[in-house]
Amino acid sequence: MVKTFVPDPASMGQPISLATAAARAWNRARATLTPRSPYKIGDAVVGDDPFSGRCEGIVVVQQRNSVGVKTAHGVVFYDHRQLRQLD
Repeated sequence: MVKTFVPDPASMGQPISLATAAARAWNRARATLTPRSPYKIGDAVVGDDPFSGRCEGIVVVQQRNSVGVKTAHGVVFYDHRQLRQLD
């Protein structure tokens, strides 16, 4: 007989469904294969984009491959491939 619930020790023994456990495992596996930004929060970078222009600033937000750079004009989001370290 197959159980439809897998006990989750992180939630104090509350049962979760097998589909939820599989979805969490799939999301963890997919997150490890996606590209990540090499920049950390606090790094000084220069961003060059044809639409928002060239801006210098500090990394304040980091989401997978999107990086938020705080500039004098506010926060500008760049793809991590459009950034380089400030010399």
